[in-house]
Amino acid sequence: MIASLRGRVAHRDTSTVVVDVGGVGYLVHVTPAERIPARGESVELHTSLQVREESMTLYGFAERSMLQLFELLLTSSGVGPKLALAALGTHRPDVLRTAIGGGDIATLTAIPGVGKKVAERLVLELKDKVGGVTGGQLAGVSVDGPDADLLTEARDALLALGYSSGEVQQALGAVGADGGLPADAQVTDVLRACLRHLGAAAFEGAR
Repeated sequence: MIASLRGRVAHRDTSTVVVDVGGVGYLVHVTPAERIPARGESVELHTSLQVREESMTLYGFAERSMLQLFELLLTSSGVGPKLALAALGTHRPDVLRTAIGGGDIATLTAIPGVGKKVAERLVLELKDKVGGVTGGQLAGVSVDGPDADLLTEARDALLALGYSSGEVQQALGAVGADGGLPADAQVTDVLRACLRHLGAAAFEGAR
């Protein structure tokens, strides 16, 4: 098993990188957004070797958390390496975990190759493993009432205001991590907290 590679970048395109390790070039499949240094510079990737009858393929990630989520996605029935990589290329890990944990089918079907049935299967099989929105919690903040309905209402309201799916998921996760919601949080509480977070993020981005 090749668990990691450390070497020099010999080539890079949108979906692969060739890592020169002691004169041997390893072709590694990566997401387009993966942070890969310029050609000739050193790089270290956490890798997953996927063995099939006709091939042995390496998938690589700069962060170990990305590798762990990639391999978790592979445990869902019908999800192969290409689809798992597409998921990580579409959404950040925190967004993906929150979407799976919260049953956010709309966010999951934004992934190329993921239809409603695949999205529902991801939620069913992985929601208790991702550490996202599960079991009566919004990213660790307890809320009363049907969680799915509350989160769906808050998400839909923010989307209607023009925020992107990624911004909405990031805001929901940040609000939960801040621990600023009351125990009996309602949709309006979640919305206010998310809007404060989004407003602060926009201000920082404009500085």
